[in-house]
Amino acid sequence: MDTAIRKWRIEDAANLAELLNNKNILSNLRDGLPYPYTVKDAEEYINAMLSADSETTFAFAITANDKVVGSIGVFRCDNIHFRTAEMGYYVGEPYWGKGIGTNAVKQACNYVFSSTDIIRIFAEPFAYNSASCRVLEKAGFQYEGLLRKNAVKNGEIIDMKMYSIIKPQI
Repeated sequence: MDTAIRKWRIEDAANLAELLNNKNILSNLRDGLPYPYTVKDAEEYINAMLSADSETTFAFAITANDKVVGSIGVFRCDNIHFRTAEMGYYVGEPYWGKGIGTNAVKQACNYVFSSTDIIRIFAEPFAYNSASCRVLEKAGFQYEGLLRKNAVKNGEIIDMKMYSIIKPQI
Protein backbone atom coordinates (compact mmCIF):
# COMPACT_ATOMS: atom_id res chain seq x y z
CA MET A 1 0.00 0.00 0.00
CA ASP A 2 1.46 3.36 -1.09
CA THR A 3 1.01 5.76 1.85
CA ALA A 4 1.75 9.47 1.80
CA ILE A 5 0.76 12.83 3.22
CA ARG A 6 -0.51 15.60 0.98
CA LYS A 7 -2.43 18.85 1.11
CA TRP A 8 -6.17 18.51 1.54
CA ARG A 9 -8.50 18.67 -1.45
CA ILE A 10 -12.17 19.60 -1.19
CA GLU A 11 -13.05 16.34 -2.95
CA ASP A 12 -11.63 14.50 0.12
CA ALA A 13 -14.67 15.56 2.16
CA ALA A 14 -16.74 12.38 1.70
CA ASN A 15 -13.83 10.11 2.72
CA LEU A 16 -13.08 12.32 5.72
CA ALA A 17 -16.70 12.27 6.87
CA GLU A 18 -16.80 8.48 6.58
CA LEU A 19 -13.64 8.10 8.70
CA LEU A 20 -14.83 10.44 11.47
CA ASN A 21 -18.24 8.83 11.86
CA ASN A 22 -16.63 6.35 14.23
CA LYS A 23 -16.78 6.54 18.03
CA ASN A 24 -13.54 4.54 18.27
CA ILE A 25 -11.75 7.37 16.46
CA LEU A 26 -13.51 10.17 18.33
CA SER A 27 -12.76 8.61 21.73
CA ASN A 28 -9.05 9.16 21.03
CA LEU A 29 -9.32 12.76 19.78
CA ARG A 30 -9.83 16.03 21.56
CA ASP A 31 -13.38 17.25 21.93
CA GLY A 32 -15.06 19.59 19.48
CA LEU A 33 -15.80 17.32 16.54
CA PRO A 34 -19.49 16.86 15.83
CA TYR A 35 -21.08 13.43 15.77
CA PRO A 36 -22.37 12.45 13.35
CA TYR A 37 -19.67 14.08 11.24
CA THR A 38 -21.15 15.21 7.93
CA VAL A 39 -19.68 15.94 4.51
CA LYS A 40 -20.47 19.61 5.22
CA ASP A 41 -18.39 19.40 8.44
CA ALA A 42 -15.55 17.86 6.42
CA GLU A 43 -15.76 20.56 3.75
CA GLU A 44 -15.61 23.28 6.43
CA TYR A 45 -12.57 21.65 8.02
CA ILE A 46 -10.78 21.23 4.70
CA ASN A 47 -11.47 24.85 3.71
CA ALA A 48 -10.20 26.03 7.11
CA MET A 49 -6.99 24.05 6.72
CA LEU A 50 -6.44 25.24 3.15
CA SER A 51 -6.86 28.87 4.20
CA ALA A 52 -4.89 28.64 7.47
CA ASP A 53 -1.66 30.57 8.03
CA SER A 54 1.00 28.55 6.21
CA GLU A 55 3.64 29.62 8.77
CA THR A 56 1.75 28.15 11.74
CA THR A 57 -0.48 25.35 10.45
CA PHE A 58 0.79 22.33 8.54
CA ALA A 59 -2.25 20.14 7.87
CA PHE A 60 -2.23 17.09 5.65
CA ALA A 61 -4.43 14.27 4.51
CA ILE A 62 -2.93 10.85 5.14
CA THR A 63 -3.48 8.75 2.03
CA ALA A 64 -3.18 5.17 0.89
CA ASN A 65 -3.12 4.89 -2.88
CA ASP A 66 -4.28 8.56 -2.89
CA LYS A 67 -7.45 7.76 -0.87
CA VAL A 68 -7.79 9.64 2.43
CA VAL A 69 -7.31 7.26 5.37
CA GLY A 70 -6.51 9.79 8.08
CA SER A 71 -5.37 13.26 9.01
CA ILE A 72 -2.23 14.78 10.50
CA GLY A 73 -1.41 18.31 11.55
CA VAL A 74 1.49 20.16 13.09
CA PHE A 75 0.63 23.47 14.75
CA ARG A 76 3.24 26.06 15.70
CA CYS A 77 3.09 27.36 19.26
CA ASP A 78 3.58 31.03 20.08
CA ASN A 79 5.40 33.41 22.41
CA ILE A 80 8.62 31.85 23.76
CA HIS A 81 7.58 28.52 22.23
CA PHE A 82 7.46 29.82 18.64
CA ARG A 83 10.00 27.19 17.49
CA THR A 84 7.94 24.37 19.01
CA ALA A 85 4.87 22.75 17.44
CA GLU A 86 2.19 20.31 18.55
CA MET A 87 1.26 17.31 16.40
CA GLY A 88 -2.10 15.58 16.21
CA TYR A 89 -3.20 12.75 13.95
CA TYR A 90 -5.53 9.83 13.45
CA VAL A 91 -5.88 6.94 11.04
CA GLY A 92 -9.26 5.44 10.15
CA GLU A 93 -10.04 2.20 11.96
CA PRO A 94 -9.96 -0.01 8.83
CA TYR A 95 -6.32 1.05 8.40
CA TRP A 96 -5.06 0.46 11.95
CA GLY A 97 -2.02 -1.74 12.46
CA LYS A 98 -0.59 -1.29 8.97
CA GLY A 99 2.21 1.21 9.74
CA ILE A 100 0.33 4.08 8.10
CA GLY A 101 0.35 6.28 11.20
CA THR A 102 4.07 5.83 11.78
CA ASN A 103 4.80 6.57 8.13
CA ALA A 104 2.66 9.73 8.22
CA VAL A 105 4.25 10.99 11.46
CA LYS A 106 7.74 10.53 9.99
CA GLN A 107 6.75 12.33 6.76
CA ALA A 108 5.13 15.24 8.61
CA CYS A 109 8.17 15.68 10.88
CA ASN A 110 10.54 15.55 7.91
CA TYR A 111 8.46 18.19 6.11
CA VAL A 112 8.26 20.54 9.09
CA PHE A 113 11.93 20.18 10.04
CA SER A 114 13.15 20.71 6.47
CA SER A 115 10.74 23.55 5.59
CA THR A 116 10.58 25.66 8.77
CA ASP A 117 12.65 26.88 11.72
CA ILE A 118 10.72 24.63 14.13
CA ILE A 119 13.13 22.61 16.29
CA ARG A 120 10.76 20.57 18.51
CA ILE A 121 7.52 18.74 17.79
CA PHE A 122 5.50 17.26 20.62
CA ALA A 123 2.38 15.13 20.94
CA GLU A 124 0.14 14.40 23.92
CA PRO A 125 -1.79 11.16 23.40
CA PHE A 126 -4.20 9.90 26.04
CA ALA A 127 -2.29 7.51 28.30
CA TYR A 128 -4.76 4.70 27.51
CA ASN A 129 -4.09 5.00 23.77
CA SER A 130 -1.16 2.59 23.61
CA ALA A 131 -1.40 2.30 19.81
CA SER A 132 -0.82 6.04 19.37
CA CYS A 133 2.05 5.96 21.86
CA ARG A 134 3.62 3.13 19.87
CA VAL A 135 3.24 5.10 16.59
CA LEU A 136 5.17 7.99 18.13
CA GLU A 137 7.88 5.73 19.54
CA LYS A 138 8.33 3.96 16.19
CA ALA A 139 8.58 7.37 14.49
CA GLY A 140 11.46 8.41 16.73
CA PHE A 141 9.66 10.41 19.43
CA GLN A 142 10.92 10.12 22.99
CA TYR A 143 8.63 9.67 25.97
CA GLU A 144 9.09 12.67 28.30
CA GLY A 145 6.60 11.90 31.04
CA LEU A 146 3.11 11.33 32.32
CA LEU A 147 0.76 14.31 32.52
CA ARG A 148 -1.34 13.22 35.49
CA LYS A 149 -5.05 14.06 35.55
CA ASN A 150 -4.47 16.29 32.53
CA ALA A 151 -7.79 16.09 30.67
CA VAL A 152 -11.46 15.26 30.90
CA LYS A 153 -12.63 12.95 28.12
CA ASN A 154 -16.09 11.36 27.99
CA GLY A 155 -16.70 12.54 31.55
CA GLU A 156 -13.57 10.88 32.98
CA ILE A 157 -10.46 12.60 34.30
CA ILE A 158 -7.56 11.01 32.45
CA ASP A 159 -3.79 11.03 32.17
CA MET A 160 -1.92 11.95 29.03
CA LYS A 161 1.63 11.24 27.93
CA MET A 162 4.15 13.72 26.58
CA TYR A 163 6.32 12.72 23.61
CA SER A 164 8.67 14.86 21.55
CA ILE A 165 11.16 14.75 18.74
CA ILE A 166 13.94 17.27 18.21
CA LYS A 167 15.16 18.44 14.82
CA PRO A 168 18.37 16.62 13.90
CA GLN A 169 21.61 18.63 14.19
CA ILE A 170 20.33 20.88 16.98
